[in-house]
Parts: sequence; C-alpha cells; structure tokens
Amino acid sequence: MAPKDERVRDFLATRRAKITPDMAGIPKGSGARRVPGLRREEVAMLSGVSVDYYTRIEKGDLTGVSDEVLDALARALQLTEDESAYLYDLARTARRPSRARRQPKAATGVPQQVQLLIDAMCATPVIALSRRLDVLASNALGRALFDMAFTSPTRRSSASPPNLASVVFLDPAAATFYDDLDNAAAACVRILRAQAGATPHDKQLIQLVGELSTRSTDFRSRWAAHDVGVHRAGRKILHHQVGELVLGFEELTLESSPSITLSAYIAEPASPTAERLQLLATWAATTAAADP
Repeated sequence: MAPKDERVRDFLATRRAKITPDMAGIPKGSGARRVPGLRREEVAMLSGVSVDYYTRIEKGDLTGVSDEVLDALARALQLTEDESAYLYDLARTARRPSRARRQPKAATGVPQQVQLLIDAMCATPVIALSRRLDVLASNALGRALFDMAFTSPTRRSSASPPNLASVVFLDPAAATFYDDLDNAAAACVRILRAQAGATPHDKQLIQLVGELSTRSTDFRSRWAAHDVGVHRAGRKILHHQVGELVLGFEELTLESSPSITLSAYIAEPASPTAERLQLLATWAATTAAADP
C-alpha cells in the first residue's frame, strides 16, 4: 500500500473548501450542502478523473499521478501559481521520497560579494533572508530598521541569526513594530509552508515549525490552514523610534545565491518616511561609532 501524506490530504481538502459552486460554475441544486466548498465528486468531474481516483489522491496518495492530472487539479481548485508549485513539490516527494526536489544547500551567511552589494545600497534598508526567514546579513540601515529583531529575546544567542517568524509569533514587541501584525504573521506562515513543500527534509525548518507550533497557538492554527505563498513585493507600515515608516518593499533573488533573498525597503522621495530614514541613518552611524 502506498504511503499516505497528510500534507497532501490537508492541502487539497482546504483548497476544495475554499471553492464555492458559484466560483466553479456548478449549479447549487436544491438540496442542502454538507460541505462549505466543492464535493469530492465535483472536483473529480472538473478535473476529468474518476471519483475513486480523486479520493485516493485527496487521502494523501500522489504516487503515479501525472503532471497532466496535477494541472487539471490545479485548474479545478483554482490554485495560485505558488499553490500549484507546492502541489508539484508534494508530488515530487511522493514519487521519490528520499530525493525530493534538489535544493541549494541552506545558507548560513552571505558571500562577501553579496555583502558588498548590500552595503553599496546604503540609502536603502536591505536585509538578506534565508528560505527559513533567518536574517543572514544586512546593511547598516537595514540593521537599524530591524533593530528589534536583532535584540529580540527570541534570538537563541548572539551567534545565531534573528528569525523573522520567531519574532512575529513569539516576541510581544512585534505587535508594536508591525502596523499590521496579522498580515505579517500570514506572510510568514505562507512562506514557511511553501519552503516545507520544497525541502521537506530540512531539519532546521522542521525544528522551527515544531517550536512555533508548540509555543504559539496562532501559528499552530495558521499552519493547519495550509496556505502557501511567496512574498515578492508590497507595502509595510512599521513603527520605529524615529516614527512611523511607510515603506514599499521588493524581494530580490540572486542567481549566484538562490537560497538567499534580499529584501529592500523603499520610501517615497521627499516623504516624511524618507526624512525619517535619513534620521535613522544618522542614528545608525552614531550607534556604530559609539559601539564599533
């Protein structure tokens, strides 16, 4: 009997629950519905497979499932690009359990050339993140912007990198720092869930998820929702000692270091935030001079 993967079961079940008959173009009918979204037989019909075959898949068995069927499921469940990628990652693990999609070795720091690039972007706060949301490096302005993460009690030691997910879920100061803590928490979980699909055997990621699940009921409930996504760009409002900062952000992926993402935070020119970033840069320079 093929092994069952609970992640497959829960992911497909939660996606099915999100799609209403109206969204799928299916008449509701006259009888009462016992499920909030689509029934299994409706997903099977939309995917062009038998009910028994789809039921086997949703019970967690993706062995032997073709890419064509995965594509059909993605269309039927109206998966996003990131959700489709996650489904494919789960399928790859099912096909070759000990050889899931090969990933670059998890980064524990950044190459010197990447650090020089970050430092050269001196007018913009930049932090370098691992796929587990560890802060691996920063420039001076990025370090100053996320000072609360570097000094957070969630950091195990001065030698270990800050982890943004740990800060968001375990540090009470996060509620003051993030204007929209709910959105920050949702983004962290989506990113970690996507990475868990891509690297299911990452021991440090498993340890992080286990710790957050044990210590945070909020994380535990969000993790159970199986939402997946990648943070690429957007807008954040952060509350710093220099004042409120309204920042756009862009996630930059490096071809030479694909396991590292640079997060750059941008202020509108001549805005109050731009002025406060200048003040933050002065504060950072003063702090560095006082404590080299």
